[in-house]
Amino acid sequence: METTIRTSEPRELLALIPYQLGFEPTSSAVVLSVRRTRSRIGLVARVDLADLQDPDRGPQVARSLVGHLVQDGARSTVLVLYTDADLQADPGPGRVAREHLATAAEHFLGEPDVWVVTPHGYYALDCGDAACCPPGGRPLTDLQSTQVGAQMVLTGVQVVASRDQLVRLDPAHPAARRSARRAAARWRAHLERADGSTALHRWRRESLALWRAELARVEAGTVVADPNRVGRLQAALGDVLVRDAVMLAFVAGTDRLADRVVAGYGGPDVSRALRAIIDPTLGTAPDPARTAPARALLHEVAAHTTLPHQAPALTLLAVLAWWEGDGARAAVLVERAQRAEPAYRLADLLDQTLAAGMPPGWLRARGA
Repeated sequence: METTIRTSEPRELLALIPYQLGFEPTSSAVVLSVRRTRSRIGLVARVDLADLQDPDRGPQVARSLVGHLVQDGARSTVLVLYTDADLQADPGPGRVAREHLATAAEHFLGEPDVWVVTPHGYYALDCGDAACCPPGGRPLTDLQSTQVGAQMVLTGVQVVASRDQLVRLDPAHPAARRSARRAAARWRAHLERADGSTALHRWRRESLALWRAELARVEAGTVVADPNRVGRLQAALGDVLVRDAVMLAFVAGTDRLADRVVAGYGGPDVSRALRAIIDPTLGTAPDPARTAPARALLHEVAAHTTLPHQAPALTLLAVLAWWEGDGARAAVLVERAQRAEPAYRLADLLDQTLAAGMPPGWLRARGA
């Protein structure tokens, strides 16, 4: 999203960042893409401040950030450091971060403007003018009464207190989780006893049918989940072919193809269907009528599942978030999926996509 804010208006610029990220950053380095005539803000990207400051990782992190900024059409950049440290008393750590970014941006964007935001105030790094940047910085209350803040509130944009709060997955009642866990174990055992390709196909076909039936329940507005059926779904999503068929089902017109996928089909029709999500020219925007019930059902599965088995549901939720253009939420979900199962391949692939700053196809087609 491109927003018109002059970089000479630091209050407006700093007020914009939490709304663009969706959360209040802490211990972070945030770069802003300033497009064309230094009046339009495009990409807003966040990394851990410690990573940008690190003598070994920092230069690579900076080069990656600059690559995203250049791809976004930036003509200059602003760097904002969110820290508990007093960089007025000791600006050294802030200068390290600035130097890494400035070196990477030298031939593309020039020297970045650098601002510091602490829990108590904000100021320009190396500002020696006490009238401009008093000790401790200008009060953060200045950022609460801005034009951009008023606009965001009027349009319903909300900011949560931390990045992790972007994703709220309340666990189901312990008794319901126990029932789901037992049902999942039984359904996995049924898979292990499947003798031959016919029995295996039957298990996958029944798993996909269960997903469709539960999706119909959610679409009908029945919000009370049966832990036994949700537990079976949790086990079903642990099978790669069932998971892939469910992911394909996010896209309209793929029901027959999903049936073929659980039968073992992996031909070009699958790639063509996925282009609706990832292709920069053929990519289509997600249909909320189709994705909202899927998201709700996946939330139910995750809520009834213990951490070691949450990776498939969390990763599919991340795919949905990324397709909908919510990269910050997708990144949190991917991190949780990787904690649940560190070698989960689909989560790793999506993590690489997010790290490369690649938006879904329909957003790239719009030049967003």
